[in-house]
Amino acid sequence: MIDLMTLCSFNAAYAFAIDSDKLEQWPQFFTAHAIYRITNVENEQDHLPAGIVYADSRDMLEDRVAALRLANIYERQRYRHLMGIPCILGQEGEATLAHTPFMVARIMSTGQTDVFATGYFKDRFIRAENTSQASLTNGVLLAERVVVCDSTVTDTLLAIPL
Repeated sequence: MIDLMTLCSFNAAYAFAIDSDKLEQWPQFFTAHAIYRITNVENEQDHLPAGIVYADSRDMLEDRVAALRLANIYERQRYRHLMGIPCILGQEGEATLAHTPFMVARIMSTGQTDVFATGYFKDRFIRAENTSQASLTNGVLLAERVVVCDSTVTDTLLAIPL
């Protein structure tokens, strides 16, 4: 089982990569065939697989970052993640299952700051085998991260990953 401090360190590094606009690092927190999905609490409770964002590989996450940098037009903004302590739910084979509450503040180019999203990360972690990835991610990777947002209303400016 992956211990609590390792998961806390992983989540801190994950949030730092996004919040400091090092988005090219973000896909490296995932396995090659990871699932990344953003949904809301009602859809998750009803086991509805469709999400606001869906990716089923690290390559898709890299494409998302490339699109953000080169193709998408959106109002410049940045995030500040506040992460709670992960709740380790148990093991599933080699994977450690955890839920981590989060709050994301969005800071617009004007300086306006709003609570953008709250919810929890529903995660399946595995140990990293690649040493270059392991140094960035504290020795673990996400095989799956489902971002479950508390609100069913999604701002159209959801450009940067949560």
